[in-house]
Amino acid sequence: MRIVFMGTPEFSVPVLQALHDAGHAIAAVYTRPPRPAGRGKKDRPGAVHVRALDLGLPVRHPISLKGTAAQADFAALDADIAVVVAYGLILPQAILDTPRHGCLNIHASLLPRWRGAAPIHRAIMAGDTDTGVCIMRMEAGLDTGPVLLRDTTPIGSEETTGSLHDRLSNMGAALILQALDRLGDLAAKPQPDDGVTYAAKIDKAEARIDWTRPASMIDRQIRGLSLFPGTWCEIGGERVKLLGSRVASGDGEPGQVLPDPSSALTIACGDGAVAVTRLQRAGSKPLPTDQALRGFDPGPFVM
Repeated sequence: MRIVFMGTPEFSVPVLQALHDAGHAIAAVYTRPPRPAGRGKKDRPGAVHVRALDLGLPVRHPISLKGTAAQADFAALDADIAVVVAYGLILPQAILDTPRHGCLNIHASLLPRWRGAAPIHRAIMAGDTDTGVCIMRMEAGLDTGPVLLRDTTPIGSEETTGSLHDRLSNMGAALILQALDRLGDLAAKPQPDDGVTYAAKIDKAEARIDWTRPASMIDRQIRGLSLFPGTWCEIGGERVKLLGSRVASGDGEPGQVLPDPSSALTIACGDGAVAVTRLQRAGSKPLPTDQALRGFDPGPFVM
């Protein structure tokens, strides 16, 4: 098929690669404009932009698709279909109506649960036991379109957003190829009204740990915000990111460091305890806790 691909972050890259490898004709890749990054704050292209250039594909990065000129440029591509995954711009109705077979979105949740910006984070933080990927025919509402295909996967007890992100990305790549191959035979099923939840964008204010909360909630917070933005607390007077955890046995004052025969750092919570298995100190890379704290005394309490 002749496809317009629309995506921006690393999550979208396996999908673009799968479409290219399957022999589909990618007329253009739409992505968000390069943004300032790094110490020099120089404009840096996103992950999809980089991969598209590596594949020799034409790249477009308009700041908006609302203007008539941008819409005319899109229409001139004469696409059979648009495949959209984590693009980051709202598609006006004129864009949605342009490809002959419409626009398909790859969404990382089991719709209608977790419509919106951060479905992977929110699924883990809410304690969901499973999630998945949906191929949805796009319409004007926020992730409200009918679903053509879905696939599910369990969420492990120590799963992080980082690991789940990668698995769902690869699942989405496989599922969109099935959808395109079976497009004429698939029935788009409207989403039910029951079970709708919204995955609000992650606010950095959610990242600081309050040790008075129950251990189960803190464990899900740590895993749900790993690797980005990463939960944090102060250990030995130093701000440290916590990136992996599990619920542990033990009681104490909230924030108290408890004895632990394993290599984890076990900390008492308002109810129960959490064993921190992976963390990142300032100026260092993420490491297993025993390596990260080698030669470092966390003290009797963390904050």
